Amino acid sequence: MFDLKDLYQEVIVDHNRSPRNFHRMADANRIAEGFNPLCGDRLTLYMRVNDHGAIEDVSFEGSGCAIFTASTSLMTERLKGKTEAEAQSIFNGFHDMAVSDVDAPVDSATMGKLSALAGVREFPSRVKCATLCWHTMTAALANTGETVKTE
Repeated sequence: MFDLKDLYQEVIVDHNRSPRNFHRMADANRIAEGFNPLCGDRLTLYMRVNDHGAIEDVSFEGSGCAIFTASTSLMTERLKGKTEAEAQSIFNGFHDMAVSDVDAPVDSATMGKLSALAGVREFPSRVKCATLCWHTMTAALANTGETVKTE
């Protein structure tokens, strides 16, 4: 019988082994650093945002655990072509999903492949691995130049 958890695990493994948009972007106009001192996840997030607030491109460099890498890869895929407001809305939905009660339903229709990371809510220490890139994305959009830390 088909098991949704198997599909989710497959998505995470795939994005960890072959992360999408994993490269330095030479023409980025928004850059932010993220660091999780507890487990060592580290990233540099590159974004190119046009004058109308649309994310034309997004990429990353860094290293970390499978959850971190998969989350960052999935995030970059999801954000391309979105406006800054849409990106913030996706962040809010993802964050709510990641920190919600273990038994709370997941809105797979809205979250799409990001639903694969819903399982982190069962492991509070892994929530930071999954959300580091998202917090770094908000810093990049704000263009603060500060390093995002999970602690």
